[in-house]
Amino acid sequence: MKLNFIKIVIVFFITTIPISVFAQYNFSTDYFKIQISNKGWITSMKNITVKPNREFSPTDKPSPVMSLYDSKKNVYYQPTNATYTKASQTMVLKYPNGSVATISIEPKKKYFKLTLQSLSPRNGIDVIQWGNYHTNITNLMGEIIGVARDTSKTVNYAIGMFALNDKTISGLAETVGDAAPFQYIIHTPDAKRFPLPKDLHEGQIFTLGGDGISDVAFYAHKEPWYRIMYGNAALVDKKGQISIAYQSRDRSSEREIYFSLMPLMEANKPNHLQVQPLPVNYIGSSVALWGSPDSTALLDVIQKIVLAEKLPHPTINGKWVKDPAAFVPDALTSGNLNDSIISYTSRLGFKTISLYDQGFLRADRGNNGYIDGKNFERKPIKLTTGNVSHKEFSDMAAKKGIMIGRTPITNSLAPGTMDASPMPSDSLCYQQKRLLVKSISVTDTVILVDDPTYLEEIASWEGHSAHLNMVKIGKELIYYKGVSKDKPYRLLNVKRGYWKTTPSNHANRDTIYKLQVTVGGGYDGLVPNIQLQDKIAEHFAEICKINGLSYYDFDGQEFLFNTGHGYYSTKRFFGKMFEKAKKLGVPYIRFTGATLSEGSWHYQSIWNVGGGKNLYDAETREWGSSTSQGKDLRDVTYANYFPVGMGGNFPINAKSKVEEYEHIQAISVGVGTTYSLRLNQKDVESCPQKDAIFKAIRTWEDARAANAFPIWVKDQLSDPSQSFHLESVDANNWNLYKTNRDGSNKKMFVKLKRAVGY
Repeated sequence: MKLNFIKIVIVFFITTIPISVFAQYNFSTDYFKIQISNKGWITSMKNITVKPNREFSPTDKPSPVMSLYDSKKNVYYQPTNATYTKASQTMVLKYPNGSVATISIEPKKKYFKLTLQSLSPRNGIDVIQWGNYHTNITNLMGEIIGVARDTSKTVNYAIGMFALNDKTISGLAETVGDAAPFQYIIHTPDAKRFPLPKDLHEGQIFTLGGDGISDVAFYAHKEPWYRIMYGNAALVDKKGQISIAYQSRDRSSEREIYFSLMPLMEANKPNHLQVQPLPVNYIGSSVALWGSPDSTALLDVIQKIVLAEKLPHPTINGKWVKDPAAFVPDALTSGNLNDSIISYTSRLGFKTISLYDQGFLRADRGNNGYIDGKNFERKPIKLTTGNVSHKEFSDMAAKKGIMIGRTPITNSLAPGTMDASPMPSDSLCYQQKRLLVKSISVTDTVILVDDPTYLEEIASWEGHSAHLNMVKIGKELIYYKGVSKDKPYRLLNVKRGYWKTTPSNHANRDTIYKLQVTVGGGYDGLVPNIQLQDKIAEHFAEICKINGLSYYDFDGQEFLFNTGHGYYSTKRFFGKMFEKAKKLGVPYIRFTGATLSEGSWHYQSIWNVGGGKNLYDAETREWGSSTSQGKDLRDVTYANYFPVGMGGNFPINAKSKVEEYEHIQAISVGVGTTYSLRLNQKDVESCPQKDAIFKAIRTWEDARAANAFPIWVKDQLSDPSQSFHLESVDANNWNLYKTNRDGSNKKMFVKLKRAVGY
């Protein structure tokens, strides 16, 4: 790639001009040109694919190339001076706190690669931040991966960032726990179509709905200007203008944070957490900064960054899982009768069966990955011809090219599992560490502590489940609730030998660990520290290898944030799982989960969380008729170039009609969604139109996999007021018809054909 490097100079009649008088440095890719001042600020960001070039940098709001952050002082430092050396492609930035940073700026064909090479002296800097990079785009903000998108036909441009290694994560340097607050922000994607009410303004923050425990109730605003936030890599100012940022932290020192993923909700108020130090720092932090036409950004730019930088690139049907032609629903079992489930899935053109009726799969390294016993002696999957193990069922499914999978509770260490009880691991995550003031016998319930600070806090930040409030001394778990206010400080309401651990004698000055936990309601568990979490991740890969699984629905995925390492923890967990799977010869693990973050974006295939009328109501044809969950999750995923999820939905039963599924598939293809089709064998067999429904879904899925739908056709399909019928002509051609809602009055709309390369 040729580097376009322009120096604007003051004209003197001399042959040698000092570098310090250069006013700006220009860098270009195929689609994007930026200008950096000699103070280290981006003063111009242009779309160079149009004439005249369109400017996206606000005139009153330049962007620091890299900011420094001192978390103890809660102070940001921006660069005051910059010099660039073309030969080495390095820029030296100077800051008012005395720090000097050297970064490399490498223009590629599709993006700029920015890498921090050194920072000295540190002078209290424990976090660096790329940006904020401010734009004048006011349309869609991709807060998970950091992108500002203008999807209008007149502008059609996007500017975004991407982390190029695990130590670099999305969002602001000031983010507590490295996981952005889950909340609503006011932002209209189109001020003309959706003008804000007079009592609201851009960037205003609101809490989620509900009681803070029921996840469905979080989604409480159907208005288009209430934008739910699953990150803060993109934010808006009071004008609705979108800025983007990434950060990297020095994790080598112990620090204490006051963290909740939902800090505005009383039911999820923050806890104090001593964060485990790790040998990870910000030197080497690297991002890709890119700009391109929005309509081609995903496959032409983002995918090429992923491939060039060797980032995770999972595929299905030979295509990247983010490619809309690779979006495909999954089968979701119900009723635990499975004679025909594999056949159904094959006929539908789906690739995965989620054995949801088998309940939670709990992480238990004690079984060494053999979830049905060493000899697969347990047979939990019911067939009328005789029950089978997961391994036997996966072998049956593999003959049809179909994967099977289960729903784990991510990193939750449940009672009775190897690392939790009756012999708890010494590698558990803890919120606080204290000392025992006086030795205790096996029967003592008076437990004196040296320092009561924060010990009154109840368990995890999430739900504050009192029955999970416990400490660990040696190999014993001890329940307590509360701590005395006066000396000698003692734990209150003590229960010894909790979770069937063994009460023991403990000596004066023994360490007391107040454990980090998950939440109740069937999710009960302890949280591992990072090293044990690595082992849990590898355990899930081993389960796949041994039992033939290739799919997970990671419920409780937010528990990966409970270590205080946020998106870094998430990246590390899934990275370890995929790394181990590759070593074991497991080619691909498809997974969904309870949440989506920048930490999981690269690895996660789909996001089919929730279901029913909360997501997409096929009867009323709206995104969430009972709550705003459908609208909220649609807006999040679409803005972040991720397949929209319609959840576990659309069960086939005696009343099901083929035209319902024609509509579901039209929306799925038009918007770019996946879903988990609920299949109860008894209900399916009661459906008179079963075969016609299977055929209709398969026709749409074959055409989608062939990338046969142009963008203008998808725009029509995404309109829920319209109805369509699709017919196959042959393996490469389809006829699309418009119909009435009941499937009548069929009129030819367009002929479709397989796209080149698909």
